[in-house]
Amino acid sequence: MEWVDGGVTLPQGFRASGVAAGLKKAKKDLALLVSTVPAAAAGVFTTNLVKAAPLMVTAERLQKGAAQALIVNSGNANACTGAEGYADAVAMAGLAAAALKLPEELVLVCSTGVIGQRLPLAKIKAALPAAVAALGEEGRDAAEAILTTDTVVKEAAVRFSLSGHRCAVGGMAKGSGMIHPNMATMLAFLTTDVAVEPGLLRQALKDAVDQSFNMITVDGDSSTNDMVVAMANGCAGNPVISTPGPEYRTFVEALTAVAVALAKKVARDGEGATRLIEVRIKGARTLADARTAARAIAASNLVKAAVFGRDANWGRILCAAGYSGASFNPSAVDIFLGAEQVAQAGAGLPFSEERASKELEKDPVVIAVDFKEGDCAATAWGCDLTYDYVSINASYRT
Repeated sequence: MEWVDGGVTLPQGFRASGVAAGLKKAKKDLALLVSTVPAAAAGVFTTNLVKAAPLMVTAERLQKGAAQALIVNSGNANACTGAEGYADAVAMAGLAAAALKLPEELVLVCSTGVIGQRLPLAKIKAALPAAVAALGEEGRDAAEAILTTDTVVKEAAVRFSLSGHRCAVGGMAKGSGMIHPNMATMLAFLTTDVAVEPGLLRQALKDAVDQSFNMITVDGDSSTNDMVVAMANGCAGNPVISTPGPEYRTFVEALTAVAVALAKKVARDGEGATRLIEVRIKGARTLADARTAARAIAASNLVKAAVFGRDANWGRILCAAGYSGASFNPSAVDIFLGAEQVAQAGAGLPFSEERASKELEKDPVVIAVDFKEGDCAATAWGCDLTYDYVSINASYRT
């Protein structure tokens, strides 16, 4: 597997564009992603009971396991907008389908931005001709158009081989605030030219998300519009993956690698963040215990604030693991901040505060916890909690 520059348009047969429709002030806010042929498609969606209209439309259409295009806007979430908002989401997809000359049922729709406001369909309709005309093999404009409070564009891509065929997986994501596991709050779109049956694509996406987007956190909020969508158009020409086996495992490895790379970029770009936090749990009895503890530590506001202040307060780490719901023996736990061990067998060590503080200045800050009870491990990602997080979210809508 080879990492390469690019995103959703690196795999063969995908084009994308991003334009300014006027939903945001002087920024790109409308994106199109199109496959030259119908693709197998799958999605994973927010666990929030309150779900945005475009998410509901997309989830319904993905039940058939196929898609050929998606339209995404930023600046307006089209969430909590009632029956009118649902109709707007359907209409938005319909406008894109008409502009692209595609069957409406093959067009997915996604939105992100402020909750509770009707979608300005007239602006989207007016911008669609430019978006269609701009479709090309450079996906950065699309990756830029889906951003909200993000400070950087988030793209990732890999190349690999299946049965002698050159294949690729690419992706783009947005996310900076309202980020928490169990469908982390964000939008992410993964593309591949691999030929794979929809059922296996659905399972591959679930496995990839469980190791990536469901292992990041910024602020504990799970939003209304979160989704990850994967499209596989088969343009690489490989024999269709229809059963689990070596080819399927290679594909899942590539899909997961891109998903993890994007997830880390989301966590690193947390609102107001200065450093990425990587929490590594090992020695757990079960994978569920390892994931549960890792996510709780990464999500702890006390841990995040301590990282921001470069305070080696390891007790907060053990405390978060303790309330996480993971099963372990507190008297057996070792804790490391980078290379500096700060606790052993559940008790503090006479560590160097200076060395520990320097470990907390690094990016990423690595927190390693060894339960010493089993063979299971997991990694979660978060970011430090800074003054700027409050500043950004105190005036987000206005």
